[in-house]
Amino acid sequence: MLKIAGTAAIVVAVAVIVLLAYAATRPDTFRVVRSASIHAPPDRIFLLLEDLRRFTSWSPWEKRDPDMTRTFPGPANGKGAVYKSDGDRNVGQGRMEVVDASPPSRLVLKLDFVRPFPTHNIVHFALEPHGDDTTVIWSMQRRVPYLAKFLHLFVGMDRMVGGDFETGLANLKSAAER
Repeated sequence: MLKIAGTAAIVVAVAVIVLLAYAATRPDTFRVVRSASIHAPPDRIFLLLEDLRRFTSWSPWEKRDPDMTRTFPGPANGKGAVYKSDGDRNVGQGRMEVVDASPPSRLVLKLDFVRPFPTHNIVHFALEPHGDDTTVIWSMQRRVPYLAKFLHLFVGMDRMVGGDFETGLANLKSAAER
């Protein structure tokens, strides 16, 4: 019986070492990207993105916690505009700030979360006109510390937020095409 327990312990230890070693080989950054074609001009869509007060009209996270508090310190839109939120465990607590805006084609946000765990991400929106339609490309990226690389072996960021991006883009499409 002791021999079986010892063998099992060795197998588990080797498996953990292999997983830890494999995690070390994973990329140092992650990137989640989704896109959608919206039947609206880029400037109309850009207004919904750049004015963070309008974020509530299309964000996939707004409906998850109707009691979430929101504040908007700073300018109403453009560089320096800020959206702070504090919600339940479904949305957490965080802050978004517009760090670069090139109307109507590009918007860059710094996204920092305090809860459920501290993270610091960069979010990009690119708007590409195609006739009467605009392709909106929404991406998020950040550096991945070693512990996160290990966790991403089991639950990747694409799986965690990719569906939210798809919902958000569908909501943005609906808001822009009204």
